[in-house]
Amino acid sequence: MTDTPKAPAPTILQMLLDLNPQQKMGFMVAIAAMIAVLVGLWIWGQTPDYRVLYSNLSDRDGGAIIESLQQQNIPYKFAEGGGALLVPANLVHEVRLRLASQGLPKGGNVGFELMETQKFGTSQFLEQVNYQRALEGELARSMQTLDSVASARVHLAIPKPSVFVKEQQKPSASVVLALQPGRTLDPGQVNGIVHLVSSSIPNMSAQNVTILDQNGNMLSSTRDPNEQSMDATQLKYVREIEQDYIKRIEAILIPIAGQQNVKAQVTASIDFSQVEQTAETYKPNQKPDSATVRSSQTKEALNGINNTGGVPGALTNQPPVPATAPIVKPANGPNGSSTAAASGASNTLKEATMNYEVDRTIQHTKLPVGNIRRLSVAVVMNNRNVVDKSGKPSSKPYTDAEKAQITALVKDAMGFDPKRGDTLNLLNSAFNNDQEVLPEIPFWKDSENIALGKEALKYLLIAGTVAFLLFGVIRPGFRNVTAKAEAEAAAAAAAAKAEAEAALDPSVPHTPEEIEAVKAENSFDTNLQLAKQLAKDDPKIIASVVKEWVNSDE
Repeated sequence: MTDTPKAPAPTILQMLLDLNPQQKMGFMVAIAAMIAVLVGLWIWGQTPDYRVLYSNLSDRDGGAIIESLQQQNIPYKFAEGGGALLVPANLVHEVRLRLASQGLPKGGNVGFELMETQKFGTSQFLEQVNYQRALEGELARSMQTLDSVASARVHLAIPKPSVFVKEQQKPSASVVLALQPGRTLDPGQVNGIVHLVSSSIPNMSAQNVTILDQNGNMLSSTRDPNEQSMDATQLKYVREIEQDYIKRIEAILIPIAGQQNVKAQVTASIDFSQVEQTAETYKPNQKPDSATVRSSQTKEALNGINNTGGVPGALTNQPPVPATAPIVKPANGPNGSSTAAASGASNTLKEATMNYEVDRTIQHTKLPVGNIRRLSVAVVMNNRNVVDKSGKPSSKPYTDAEKAQITALVKDAMGFDPKRGDTLNLLNSAFNNDQEVLPEIPFWKDSENIALGKEALKYLLIAGTVAFLLFGVIRPGFRNVTAKAEAEAAAAAAAAKAEAEAALDPSVPHTPEEIEAVKAENSFDTNLQLAKQLAKDDPKIIASVVKEWVNSDE
């Protein structure tokens, strides 16, 4: 017996032609659904990720920007509620630069470009108004460059200049800021805006600038210098002083007790009063011999009557005798008259005034601001960790001597001054290290896990749909067609084999030549059928074989 040749594998077109109408319809639906899913995946993958280009745009700026985007063929869309304009993420920075070159967005504020469109014959009043509008717009644009400021409006009150000094008025300004969501301005930034406005307007002081936010809260402080309340700068200074003392105390105690075994708190009372003192003092009178003479004055006066008495003669014409000490009653003259009577009576007055320099001291003292009035310190220390002989750790408090040493260390570190009224309280106790354990959030309630699950579910749904179409519809259809074709080929092979066996029936005597003829005839017929089927399925192979036959020399 001879081996029966295998039937050729059916082609896809032959399998499709062999399907019944219901199978053909199901196959077409499956192919269409699969193509739709693949197209949807491709479109979804090609959809750009949109990012915010600008938000809170005015109607004028929004229309100008949309017109520019349409001219540049840039896709855009609006966020929910129309609060923001979105463009593809890879084009955000490029589009912003292009729009900036066109002067967009203008932000609703006009700057000094308003002065470029002045018409001929404009009045001085209109020029002043346009100049003020331009100045307000430029200041608003400068404020909008800050990260925390979304938009700004500036109102200037500039009085008319006057030649009379008493009638001159100071200019003032009001600023309204719309801050970004969740953003705030620190005092330094507010002061910077105040000085920006005051420096841009002549003769404007910083106290005449008022700044509000979009909620109507006052951002600029108009603090009275005579007011005794503490401002933010003073409170910050107090906190810095307290933190500095805390670091000093903990730095000296941590090597003794350990990193987490020392807690310190400091309360500082700071004197922010501004005091100026002027004192004038005089020293006691100095001795005349050591004092410095400033001025001296002497006054002498002589009052009296010089009468001549006695008998005329030589004795009465003689000058009076010089006085001697002790003064005695003069003797009587020859004629019985006294010498005093002869010389007459006289009064002499002498006055002397001596002025000395006064030792005076004038002292002007301005006390510094921010002196420490008092320090109150509280220190808590954990018990020492010791290990007994058995190797078991335990907690042991500090002794009184150790506490005294620690107290002395803390006093030296803080600069303890009893005259100032400083206080120090040291407590040694076991710390409670049991921390409250927060319950863990279940993984199905975690927002990140929920978002990840949604994304994974989307991909699983797409993959499941594709797998169902491939393995549930298309593959079974091809399997049925292939099984049918294989059954038909097997039946044809069995029939051919039966004919060959009938032709070579062993009960009938045949010569060897007849047997070989039957085999050759069957083999030729089989090969012919295979060649026809091959030429029908793939004509290119037959054309190649014929081309080789033609080109061969045999």
